[in-house]
Amino acid sequence: MDGETTEYANGKMLAAIEGGVGLVTFNQPEKRNAMSLEMWEGLGAILDRFAADPAIRVVVLTGAGGKAFVSGADISQFEKTRNNADAQVEYDRLTSGGRAKLANFPKPTIAKIRGFCLGGGLAIAMQADLRIAAEDAQFGIPAARLSIAYAFDGLRKLVQLVGPAHARMILYTANRIGAREAERIGLVNQAVAEDALDATVAAIARTIADNAPLSVYASKLTIGEVLKDPADRDMAAVRAAGVACFDSADYREGRAAFLEKRRPVFIGR
Repeated sequence: MDGETTEYANGKMLAAIEGGVGLVTFNQPEKRNAMSLEMWEGLGAILDRFAADPAIRVVVLTGAGGKAFVSGADISQFEKTRNNADAQVEYDRLTSGGRAKLANFPKPTIAKIRGFCLGGGLAIAMQADLRIAAEDAQFGIPAARLSIAYAFDGLRKLVQLVGPAHARMILYTANRIGAREAERIGLVNQAVAEDALDATVAAIARTIADNAPLSVYASKLTIGEVLKDPADRDMAAVRAAGVACFDSADYREGRAAFLEKRRPVFIGR
């Protein structure tokens, strides 16, 4: 129901819905929203719920407390869950469900970023379709200061966004960069004044939510396939998404609204 907040992971993950927009909040501000195993499970559960709800057309991810989006993995769990290579494999298995659900989420996603967005937190933000950051945001991957090898999928996404030269600088130095530099190199779509972040993201989310869902879905699907290796591309799915658009009631509504000089009202069918 609109306006209600539901808790997951013992309250460390929050879900809310407002006017066709789903909101996911990483809610461990005392640890700058560092991701625990339980939070990964909670994220997966929220995404399942939002994917199944046809009223939700776009999802915004954000961090509680104003100091961080997600500051990385919860290092306090490392001694137990990631203390050697075998433990890392098990950690990857336990978090793979939430990661896969975010990577394959069928609706548009926006990361609304304040403060620290580091390591695994940056990996989460990079999986979002759009990243809008306040000017106080800081980005980085501290893997080289922990003797951690960053996973292939995260590196691939980083290189796709910023190119190999900037990716090397970020990874080799482990230095943090600010929001304006992140915008310059393409790591975020837009950097805005801190007091403008909420309104900026709300406007983008509202615009997407008001557009034709089948068209937005087709665009997201096709862009995702473009970024895959040619042998892995599902061209049948791309063609099917296009056919669904042209055979839809929304396509008829779009044409009628254009001729009648009014805003279209799309239903996703």
